[in-house]
Amino acid sequence: MVEARVLRNIGAAAGSLLFATAIAAEPAYAPGYAEDRAMIEDLQARYAFALDFRDADTYASMFTEDGVLDWARGVVTGREAIRALISTLPSRAGFAAVADAPGLRPAAARHHIVNQAIRIEGNRATARAYWFQFGNDNPEREAELGSYGHYEDELIKIDGQWYFTKRRIYNEQMDERAATGANPAW
Repeated sequence: MVEARVLRNIGAAAGSLLFATAIAAEPAYAPGYAEDRAMIEDLQARYAFALDFRDADTYASMFTEDGVLDWARGVVTGREAIRALISTLPSRAGFAAVADAPGLRPAAARHHIVNQAIRIEGNRATARAYWFQFGNDNPEREAELGSYGHYEDELIKIDGQWYFTKRRIYNEQMDERAATGANPAW
């Protein structure tokens, strides 16, 4: 009887310890995390709109002056170089659009960002997110999944505003840009 009670107490203590350990393993968020996270998610969304609508000025403004864009066709460094790159992209979906027939509306592409994992440490942050792109660059203008991958971002907060210092874009349609086997989100 005494042994059963001792074993029961040991079991209860072990369960409490496991529960306390699980609680301790939960991430701790600093004051202001929610506001900073919302600002970073907004930055990521505005990035996608600027890309899809070929708004080179807005796109470039999301990077620091010495920001780095590491994408499918190489590494571009500096806000002005990033602006120049975006201003040279085709104004419609795809890099090899289907010829428009008379009366056919222009093709369009829309990038989507999901599953954001964001780690904020003071005025610096790292973020990981999946992206995918739908387009209608075909004679029927039907929606098609064009490509997908993930972003690995480094960010900084300057004067209350978040900026990309580096954005690396992985694209699963390209062997040299596909993700490795390691989980990118810590």
